Amino acid sequence: MANENEHNVGKGTGAVAGAVAGGAIGSAAGPVGTAAGAVIGGVAGYTAGGAIAESVNPEEYDRHWQQTYSSTPYYSDRYNWNDYQPAYQYGYNRYGEYQGQRFEDVEPQLERDWESARGQSRMAWNDAKGAVRDGWHYIERAVPGDADRDGR
Repeated sequence: MANENEHNVGKGTGAVAGAVAGGAIGSAAGPVGTAAGAVIGGVAGYTAGGAIAESVNPEEYDRHWQQTYSSTPYYSDRYNWNDYQPAYQYGYNRYGEYQGQRFEDVEPQLERDWESARGQSRMAWNDAKGAVRDGWHYIERAVPGDADRDGR
């Protein structure tokens, strides 16, 4: 069980991810749509982020990947933890937005958004994808009732 601070971090991360996605979707309706979409997406992301933080302690999640990333099949010594961490965080952040959907089904959207989400990571999508997918599946396995819905 996550402590209150970690739970709030999860809610805040979900709110930001939801607001960004909602704003992008609402942009089709112009500036008012962008604002409304950001608010609606932020509320939905806040709720999803809180649920994820209840199932996965964000600090433990980060620590797990920091200790294991260099032993994954997609690891490349061209990159270091500062390159991989944003990819794992991206999988964590975006899972709540697409909860209940398969990674493969939302991968095209994740790929489109990676460039603006990667921060200081030097990784292009093809290099980051494995870490994003692993981060996504880590959350999926931890959230009750999600990973077992189709036998994964």
